[in-house]
Amino acid sequence: MSKEYCREIADAINQYLIDEEWNFSFDEEDGVFKFNVGSKTKAKQARYVILVKNSSYTVYVYSPIGADAEDKDSLCRIAEFICRANYGLNLGNFELDMRDGEIRFKYSVDCDGGSVPNTEIIRNSILISGFMFDRYINGILNIIFTDITAEEAVKQCEESELL
Repeated sequence: MSKEYCREIADAINQYLIDEEWNFSFDEEDGVFKFNVGSKTKAKQARYVILVKNSSYTVYVYSPIGADAEDKDSLCRIAEFICRANYGLNLGNFELDMRDGEIRFKYSVDCDGGSVPNTEIIRNSILISGFMFDRYINGILNIIFTDITAEEAVKQCEESELL
């Protein structure tokens, strides 16, 4: 069953991705873009999904590595990390799926009743999402694979040199 979405918004995103020579796929039935981008972080790669709706679109960036949903201590530390990281964010937020451990950054763009976003808005929504992913992913991975506290991991992310 296909979803309704604004084709004009999808066309604008599609044109931006073509103009910037991004390698992507587009599910025309559901209005979903997908692509991967290399990352200089420990994750090595960021996966993007852009969901187009009737009057908005949402950019999701996530890593193939997630929290272990069976390890409640690790899951709680990731949840604390996400709460601490999200506290001061102006644009977008991190999310944690407690059922399966998926961690992603989400940036939504309201297109005001179907108005088409310009190139700058599209570029910023994609680049800001990637920047936030890169800024915080090493802290997330440190929580998953070491005994660092959530507070210390966020502090390291926020004090580290920008990529």
